[in-house]
Formats: sequence, structure tokens, C-alpha cells
Amino acid sequence: QDENGVNRPVCSYIRPLRAGRLLDTPRQAARFVSVLGYERAAVIGGGGGKQEQWCTLLAFLCRNKGDCEDHANLLCSLLLGFGLEAFVCVGTKAKGVPHTWVMTHGTDGTVTFWESLTGHRYIHRPINPDDPPVVEQPKPLYPYRTIGCIFNHQKFFGNCQPSDAVEVCVFDLHDESKWKPMSEEAIKSVCSPGATSSVPPFPPLCASPLDAAVTSNEIELQLRILVSEHRKDLGLSAVWDDHLSYLLSPALAAYELERTTGVSAGNEEFQDAVRRVVPDGHTFKGNARRAFATCLRSPFCEEIICCRGDQVRLAVRVRVFPYPESACALWIMFACKYRSVL
Repeated sequence: QDENGVNRPVCSYIRPLRAGRLLDTPRQAARFVSVLGYERAAVIGGGGGKQEQWCTLLAFLCRNKGDCEDHANLLCSLLLGFGLEAFVCVGTKAKGVPHTWVMTHGTDGTVTFWESLTGHRYIHRPINPDDPPVVEQPKPLYPYRTIGCIFNHQKFFGNCQPSDAVEVCVFDLHDESKWKPMSEEAIKSVCSPGATSSVPPFPPLCASPLDAAVTSNEIELQLRILVSEHRKDLGLSAVWDDHLSYLLSPALAAYELERTTGVSAGNEEFQDAVRRVVPDGHTFKGNARRAFATCLRSPFCEEIICCRGDQVRLAVRVRVFPYPESACALWIMFACKYRSVL
């Protein structure tokens, strides 16, 4: 059922979605989907079962949060829009927890799993259970355990292999002894535009209304006030180093770049700049967080905020990375430099 209680075929929740100039790459699309809020679908009754309610793409983006199925449907739609052969996978994670994720099937046969809640990607290399013990088998890095079916806007396949364990599954979708297809004509009859169960046309994605620089500055100012008050309660002063705060910017940009592309870059320049600004005999400590609520729960971050020593200088840098539909990634980095009095 969708958010209106209408029963719809799962294939109707998927449609190729182009993001215009708002998203440039499939990996950026995965990052965008991952920063949307995660909220488990409400469970009705006391049975503890999972309510099968999926949101249409429009409802999901209007709420700006949803369950794993909503994230997977949106990511699959975006990857299809980028020209990839993408499917939503329905299966389980550890302890039999139901889960959905996305799979892309490359022209060279490479199978890649995309976790829509985190943006992480995993290459699938199946284990051959018939190999002798001396043969070294690949170790799966993904969290998925079983897979029952896969689908997109045009196709639906049921897994009919001897085992539904993901690690031994072979994704040869042309082999009907492994993947049983549903009639594409049947899917088209109920999911094509104009069909009674089809979803209304989806409007284009909207650009972010956030002014990243203004929002970053406002959050940073509030954090300085909070930290200063916290240190005052501890009987400590707070002296802020604007230059050191500015030097933290490349690190935050590098963290977001790594989350988006999987490539780490710019650390050498950041480390060199920090070495130049921290005098001999002084210590530098820095810690990046994505939410202030977790800062004081981190012993290392709390150690920075509550730093004691001689010539303590504090720094904080906030960077907001806007994405379509009011979604954004937020990075916070606290740092300090000081001369130890021990």
C-alpha cells in the first residue's frame, strides 16, 4: 500500500528520474538519497510485525524522510535516470531483519550493491559453495544476508536459486533457472502511464532553498556560544582562533568529497597548513562530527571542548552541503591548540 492506502504493484514505485543539473553523477545521487531522513514505517497493532506501506516518490520527498524502501526506490529511479541498469533488491540483513537496497548490473557483468541509507557501494563477488576448501573465497563486505526478488519499472525477477543467501547468488538474469521473470507485458499493463495502478507523474526535483554560507555561519556562531557557556560552567575561558577555524575548511570539504566519491583528497595540504599554524611545543587536536548532539558524547570531542592547558585556542568550523529538495549534509569540526602544563 502507498500513503493513501492504495494497493500498487512494486514496479509502479520506480520510474527513471533525471535530476537535471541538480545532481551530476550516480554517486552524488546516492549521497543525496542517503542524507534524507530515515524513519521506520509505523507498525499498527501489537503483533510487532512490519507494516507494508511504501511512499510514492512525491510523498517521500515532501516528508523529507522515509523507510529503507522509500530510499531504495528513489535511488533506483535516479540511477535509471543516469542510464544504469538498476534494480531494487528485497531481502534481509543480519538476524533476518527485512531490508531493501539497490543493485546495478554493468555491461561487463559487474554487480554493484548500493546502500541507499548510507550511500556506500559494494562489489558483489559470489562464493562458489562447490569449490574445495583450499580455494580462497571472497569475503563479502556488504551487510545483506538473503535476497528474494529484484525489480525496477519494467522487470520483476524472483530468486529461484537453491539458496537465497546473497553471498552465493549469481546474478545471471537471463538464466530462468536462477531468476524467474514476470511477464514484462503484464507489468506494463498495470504500471505504464494511464494504467489504473500507475503513480501520477512525478514533478522534477527542486533546487535547494538553503544558502549554504549563511546557514553555516549561523550554526557556527551558535556553537561558539554553546561551547563558551559550557566552558564557563567548568570555570574555563574560551578564546577562539578565527584563522585556525578557517584552516579546518579543507578537511570538511574532503570528508564530504570522500562520502560522495569514495576518493580521499586534500589531506596533505590540510596537514601542512595545521603544522604551520601550531607553534613548537603546542598540541593540535581536531574531531569532525555530523551532528552537535553527538559531540559531547564523544570522549575525544569532549576532550577538545573542555581542553585545559596553557595558551588554549579553540576553533570550530561548520560546513553545510546543500542537495535538492531541502536535503543537506552537515559537517562540524572542533579543534584546539595548546601548550601542555603537565
